[in-house]
Amino acid sequence: MKLTPEQLDSFRRNGFLVLRAFADPAECEAIWDVAAAHLKHRIEPYESEVGYRLKSYQYRTEISDYRSLATDEKITVRRLRQVYDRDILFKNWMENRKIRPILEQVLNDQVVITLAHHNSIMTKMPHSSTETCWHQDRRYWRYSNDNLVSVWLALDSEYRENGVLEFIPGSHAIAFTADQFDEKEYFSATDPRNLPLIETKVSTDLQKGDVVLFHCRLLHRANANLTDKPKISFVYTVKGARTKAIEGSRSADYPEIYLEPLTNN
Repeated sequence: MKLTPEQLDSFRRNGFLVLRAFADPAECEAIWDVAAAHLKHRIEPYESEVGYRLKSYQYRTEISDYRSLATDEKITVRRLRQVYDRDILFKNWMENRKIRPILEQVLNDQVVITLAHHNSIMTKMPHSSTETCWHQDRRYWRYSNDNLVSVWLALDSEYRENGVLEFIPGSHAIAFTADQFDEKEYFSATDPRNLPLIETKVSTDLQKGDVVLFHCRLLHRANANLTDKPKISFVYTVKGARTKAIEGSRSADYPEIYLEPLTNN
């Protein structure tokens, strides 16, 4: 399967693209079941809500030990880390051959899974999750260029009340100044220069099996989960083979998975 010229143009212009009903619902349910078990037993490494908004820029940029070290039994898990090596179901989805020609198109390069970033089961737990502020994923990553794309799989319905993704179309191509972001590199929602852009935000409800591709520099956010059911999603990031992790950075601390090319770029 490949994107149409119109779809590819839409991705390049807007910085994201939704692929409806892309993944097999049965595979989504199986992934959900395994993820739910890991969440129930709080299998490390994972990130909790405790102190999430307080972590410094230096911590997010430099620390590559993803264990939570949490001890409170009532802790809210924000994401399961390093899922590629947790279960064969997770690994198989990240190496999915059906989506690979699409990823080769948007990257215009051989597809490489980076295990250092994302590689996560993302959660919004009922009434205990927090809002995710406007940000660019690339802000803590260290690579030779920006040719990185995230693959988001909805394992069930996602909508405003449970924290569906929101995007600012085209923001991946804007050269922002550093002072448009706060000290933790969140895009300021109070800066008068940012407000007209934030008003252009878009979101779309997702159903089980929908996939969203989005560029590493695209501004995005999500609400807290105000419903009574967990929202569990799967996200991993790929890069082009010509895009290199900077030696000595967190981005270079984990292996990379080079996937067999399936098309000619």
